[in-house]
Amino acid sequence: MTAREPDVAPSLGPPSWLRTIADAAGRLRADHPERWLPPADGSARASAVLVLFGESDGEPDVLLTERAPGLRRHAGQAAFPGGVSDPGDGGPAGTALREGVEETGLNPAGVDVIATLPPLWISVTNYAVTPVLAWWREPCEVRVVDAAEVASVHRVPVRDLLDPANRISIRHPSGSVGPAFRTHGLLVWGFTAYVLSHLFEAAGIDEPWDRTLVMPLPTGPGPEPEGRGAL
Repeated sequence: MTAREPDVAPSLGPPSWLRTIADAAGRLRADHPERWLPPADGSARASAVLVLFGESDGEPDVLLTERAPGLRRHAGQAAFPGGVSDPGDGGPAGTALREGVEETGLNPAGVDVIATLPPLWISVTNYAVTPVLAWWREPCEVRVVDAAEVASVHRVPVRDLLDPANRISIRHPSGSVGPAFRTHGLLVWGFTAYVLSHLFEAAGIDEPWDRTLVMPLPTGPGPEPEGRGAL
């Protein structure tokens, strides 16, 4: 499979730390493990997530949600705002911004889209998910808009995600192992952790952490196993 070049916006003035991440995103190709690659027949449903970086009190952060516990899929998981594309979205960036508004009350006028990354496949839902990298130029208050869909909204400091003390590997019941973060009372794993970890590594800002610390995916209330494409 040949990956397309990400769509990179003109310089919009993000801070240097985010330019480092954006430059890394621009170099990424579909060099992911095979389980992350969408089916070649195009049967996967187009979706997008908003990977929104901002600053709070001068500290870099990223916007994450905790999905509602009553959802049929991915209940209780930490996630980027996002969902299935609608015909009127005009592409992945439109989908990601719309979902950001619907889930967190985000004002899209204060967001600059920097790049779209190659889509990744989540097998259990058969979604081809395009991560949309963006800069929160004018942060606004965010909140839970629909409690049936989102349990909580968080601006998670990047330094907390990079802290080796907050990093582990998670073993899915299928046997696959992938990166995870424990911070703000959230267990960030699966697709969301994979994207963040991949970006941090590609940008060269990752800190060494103990990859031998492997824990099983919690069962019961909380994150729902996503299937083969989860980790």
